[in-house]
Amino acid sequence: MQQSNEFELYEPPTDGISSVAFSPNSSQFLLATSWDKSVRLYDVYSNQLRSKFEHKAAVLDGCISDNFQGFSGGLDKRVKMFDFTTSKETILGTHEDAVKCTEYTTETNMLITGSWDKSVCLWDPRVQEALVGRYMQPSKVYSLDITQNKLVVAMADRHVYIYDIRNMKETMQTRESSLKYMTRTVRCMPNGEGYAIGSIEGRVAVEFFDPSPESQSRKYAFKCHRQAIEGVDYVYPVNALAFHPTHGTFASGGGDGVINVWDGFNKKRLRQFPRYPTSISSLAFSCDGTMLAVASSYTYEEGEKDHAPDSIFIRTIADSEVKPKTLPNPSPNPQ
Repeated sequence: MQQSNEFELYEPPTDGISSVAFSPNSSQFLLATSWDKSVRLYDVYSNQLRSKFEHKAAVLDGCISDNFQGFSGGLDKRVKMFDFTTSKETILGTHEDAVKCTEYTTETNMLITGSWDKSVCLWDPRVQEALVGRYMQPSKVYSLDITQNKLVVAMADRHVYIYDIRNMKETMQTRESSLKYMTRTVRCMPNGEGYAIGSIEGRVAVEFFDPSPESQSRKYAFKCHRQAIEGVDYVYPVNALAFHPTHGTFASGGGDGVINVWDGFNKKRLRQFPRYPTSISSLAFSCDGTMLAVASSYTYEEGEKDHAPDSIFIRTIADSEVKPKTLPNPSPNPQ
């Protein structure tokens, strides 16, 4: 049953929803990508589909640079840019295999893409020859995120590489995920101190960039998105993570259709929202943290079966749902 503090967007994608992403400077606009080959821009305030763009194959990720430009990539290997005011589409370039993830950084005005071709590319969409650099990685790129010029690239074979976006020719750190199974998603802390990573085996790890032993002693992992049914333990993948931009707490979404809100500083769960109709495939907080976009879309962790329709919910977030119960110590923990 739909909650009074959330609503469903009209005209959702007609196949699996691969990503949802708010504009970085407005909670009005939301970009959604889908296996139906579409990129959709919604006006959340008026609950209207504002624009729709097409790829030649399933779209795996998308992002917004501001209220007027969006970017996307997918199985057609193309990196595309869309101008929302003129509806002009531009192909910035291509990867050799599917484009799995896209992120835009306002710090350098660059688009970052990660691909199954084992590369990360930087693009400057303001110039005609948009490709700035192509940087080979040891494995397929599954997820990436950036905070304060630190880029975290999560790959197959549990590789996690950390770069300074201003010098991509060498890695700042090379790590192995502390989770034993395949990485599904990585998201950076807004304060720039670290990141959270989720795996297919119902676990999340919280990691810190500072390599000092004192800082590394703070990292930890925990189980989530599991349930016991008639004495049998079912483990679901953690498909999505999203940090609250103000409080630094984070939400996780799983194949069980559940969203949990975690206080990573105090290692506590703050909230569990009522179960959604099917798997949570993607999550995104608005830039002011007052809304959470939820993609409820079956991710086939149980194979072919009847499932609820693909939907995007916009949930109004109260401060009490995402604010840490007690503030962390000023040092060494993050604020």
